[in-house]
Amino acid sequence: MSVKAFELVPVLGQDLLVDKTWMSIDCIECCGKNLYIGTSDCCIYHFLLEEKASTSGRPVFTPTKQLHKYLGLKKAVNELKAASALNRLMVLCDNTVVLLNMINLEPVPSGAKIKGITAFAVNENPVTGDPFCIEVCAISMKRKTVQIYAVHEDRVQLIKEVSTPEQPVAIAADGYFLCLAMSTQYIILSYNTGTSQDLFPYNSEEKRPIVKRIGRQEFLLAGPGALGMFVTAAGISQRAPVHWSENVIGAAVCFPYVVALDEGFVTVHSMLDQQQKQTIPFRDGHILQDFEGKLILATSKEVHILVPLPLEKQIQDLLASQRVEEALILTKGARRNIPKEKFQCLPIMIPKAFFKLGMYRRILQQAGFIQFSQLQFLEAKELFRNGQLDVRELMSLYPLLLPSTSTFIRSHPPLHEYADLNQLMQGDQEKIAKCKRFLMSYLNEIRSTEVANGYKEDVDTALLKLYAEANHDSLLDLLVSENSCLLVDSIPWLEKHKKYFALGLLYHYNGQNEAALQLWVKIVDGQLQDTTRSDLFEYIVDFLSFCSNYELVWKYADWALQKNEEVGINIFTRRPLDENQTSRVNPDDIVNYLHKYKKAVVAYLEHLVFERNIQKEKYHTHLAVLYLDKVLRLHSQAGNISEELIAARRSLKNLFQHSDLYRVHLLLGKIKDTDLYMECAILHGKLEEHEKALEILVHKLKDFRAAEDYCLWNSHGKDPSCRQRLFHMLLALYLHPGVTSDALTMAGVDLLNNHAVEFDAIRVLQLVPENWSIQLLSPFLTRAMRGSFHSKCTAELSSGLARSENLNYKYTKVKSRGNIVTLSDKKVCQVCRGFFTEPVFQRYPDGGLIHIQCATKLHSLSATDQNFQS
Repeated sequence: MSVKAFELVPVLGQDLLVDKTWMSIDCIECCGKNLYIGTSDCCIYHFLLEEKASTSGRPVFTPTKQLHKYLGLKKAVNELKAASALNRLMVLCDNTVVLLNMINLEPVPSGAKIKGITAFAVNENPVTGDPFCIEVCAISMKRKTVQIYAVHEDRVQLIKEVSTPEQPVAIAADGYFLCLAMSTQYIILSYNTGTSQDLFPYNSEEKRPIVKRIGRQEFLLAGPGALGMFVTAAGISQRAPVHWSENVIGAAVCFPYVVALDEGFVTVHSMLDQQQKQTIPFRDGHILQDFEGKLILATSKEVHILVPLPLEKQIQDLLASQRVEEALILTKGARRNIPKEKFQCLPIMIPKAFFKLGMYRRILQQAGFIQFSQLQFLEAKELFRNGQLDVRELMSLYPLLLPSTSTFIRSHPPLHEYADLNQLMQGDQEKIAKCKRFLMSYLNEIRSTEVANGYKEDVDTALLKLYAEANHDSLLDLLVSENSCLLVDSIPWLEKHKKYFALGLLYHYNGQNEAALQLWVKIVDGQLQDTTRSDLFEYIVDFLSFCSNYELVWKYADWALQKNEEVGINIFTRRPLDENQTSRVNPDDIVNYLHKYKKAVVAYLEHLVFERNIQKEKYHTHLAVLYLDKVLRLHSQAGNISEELIAARRSLKNLFQHSDLYRVHLLLGKIKDTDLYMECAILHGKLEEHEKALEILVHKLKDFRAAEDYCLWNSHGKDPSCRQRLFHMLLALYLHPGVTSDALTMAGVDLLNNHAVEFDAIRVLQLVPENWSIQLLSPFLTRAMRGSFHSKCTAELSSGLARSENLNYKYTKVKSRGNIVTLSDKKVCQVCRGFFTEPVFQRYPDGGLIHIQCATKLHSLSATDQNFQS
């Protein structure tokens, strides 16, 4: 695709040259404002070029002829090279290089010249290091050699001569490296080491070779297959080749473009994507050269300059044509690939400002908006990020999205030409919806990054508006996390879209809990319509349970309990356990407050007794009374036993069994005249009235399994003798001679057989009737025998271990007495230091001897001292 990268501007016509129809322009040199032209009739013309801008902004070159010089050799001038540091012009004519003064074109007085050469090149990266010396590499006419000269102001010095495999045709130099076009191939030659490297073949008879130095240790060559090849001094290519005409006769590089000349056109090729970008008609051209950023074209009679358009304008033109990819390639490639020494020489085409980060970012931002307008959101997002776009530029496209307090002003000059999203998408609602989804995603990604620093309020408020409008689930996530949403914009927007629950969250985040609760209560009561949460009532209760504003808790507790006692009581049961019990929500106050809510007070007391395990008699008794009242109320109602009654009695029984803090006599007095026999039995058990309890279970309830369970849970955690006593008590009830029955007899047999280890077998045998068969009691007797035998074995084992331990003790004692103690009248007491007068003494483990009376006195003093200390 075409890009207008250059403009062809005429500079010099034949009217300024000597009017000779047979005369033609053979070579050109330009140094600063000095333009030199070598002609076929051995003349050199010197012009001064003045560059100005026309009223239309196009550059205009005005040449002023200074003088012309006839060299008198009747040969064409083949090549011109200016050495401004020496004020010398090197002229190749008739295989000889002569040195002329750049101003008056007179030969140097010394007559210094180089003879016998066909072509030469100035080394733009010289190795001599002398600022007043020009290094010239020349092709010898008769021998296969290249000669290296040091050209001074008035003399020429041969430095080195290096042989070549074939006769060179064209040459370019950089440092110690020479790029040579031979008759059949290109080579790289190091004249420092003499080593050479073949590059690729070509036929010099079919087309003119092209060898151009384009940068440090890099050359451009006319390769096979109509390719412009880039080659480094190492003999490799680091750039892709460009495809130009088969008949190319000249080439030059003006980064990032390669310009090629053939018989009818000038073509411009990008070094970045290798595409042909521009074609300029130009007939009969035969010279194309680059002079310090100026591309000069010449026919045999005229001279033109290819003026590069500023790179920024090229990029803007590409962006205006929505050729984003090409614009980005050109932008990024210009920054990365143009050597510093090159762009310093291109002040018109690539202004230094372009290489500043701000200009580069601006181009990326413009490209991002173009991709955005084409709904290429992934590409747009990447460009916005790399260009560090102020996201408010994007947000400003969306009507009413920026907060009313925002001071944002769009970039000037503008990054795009769109007023808003409706204009950009021409009212297409589907496309607008896609753009809004993209912005939601983009804002969510950047809101916690440095991109949003400085205007988080704008970003978060915009996100809230987008989420609310789209009914997006992320609205709630935004409001329950850290955010900077502005109330002045967010409140009316959420009200407009009926997002009252979300508005409550916003109030809560900003510390306005009462306003939040008022909204939520209105939703639950049906005054406001919002279906965001179907469990909003439970949410409010949970919110109040963690609320530290006790005025709000008490204010809305009545409302919650009236709605649903079972759920509303969670306001108090879910409060943090570490909450100060002396506050306005202590248990006593809560219990007193809940007296009018029967279900709620029961639930709260259950929470205190079972969950928080508070050991206070009043809570346990209060709960037991409430349980019992409910049971009595349900029990008094006519009809069958209901599930509710069964559940109520189960709760009452559980409390009676596991709590020891309630007032037993009070409760027993309430149920003693009822048929709540199980509950009565449990209460008698709490009073250690086990016989009464078991009589109720056995004779009134006739629930033998319950009687066994009674013995088990009443003896749980107590001495084994307690359980044995309860089981014997139960067995006596079963076998009481005055109330015998087959059911009781079988219950007694089952009790013995199932719990044999809990009984004293001798007492049982004394108690059971004599008419019972052995077979009937065989399970009991078997287990009793096993238990007795096990006890006997255990006792014998314990006795044997005790005897063994006693034996060991006796052995130790005898062993300690086996040492001989010698007592004589020379032994002295360890305490009083007196002699022994009788064979009575006390011995310490270390062998020391003391008098009996001294030992007694010593122990007495020790005991007195201990008592004093205590």
